[in-house]
Amino acid sequence: MSSNKIRTGDEVVVISGKDRGRRGTVNRILDDKLVVEGINIAKKHVRPDPNQGIQGGIEEREMPLHVSNVMLYNPDADKGDRVGFKWLGEGSDRRKVRIFKSSGEVVDA
Repeated sequence: MSSNKIRTGDEVVVISGKDRGRRGTVNRILDDKLVVEGINIAKKHVRPDPNQGIQGGIEEREMPLHVSNVMLYNPDADKGDRVGFKWLGEGSDRRKVRIFKSSGEVVDA
């Protein structure tokens, strides 16, 4: 269930979990999960691999969050907001855009 309501590069707010209330930018989307910059940091034990030049030890990594645990950040309302879709234009210029549910404003210009 891939959600196209949130895309790479969007600013999101975490709405549940240990990082609740924090904001970050979406780096990667993995099916129904996403990796947010600076959010959900976990310590990962890494084995050394001389063939790939990996030293090994304990490193901190950004782990994926489920898409249901984040909301798109609305700078006008200064909080997370739900996202909907709307068709703009007529004929061949017609395109589908994302809108904020609270205000009806277009997310991407």
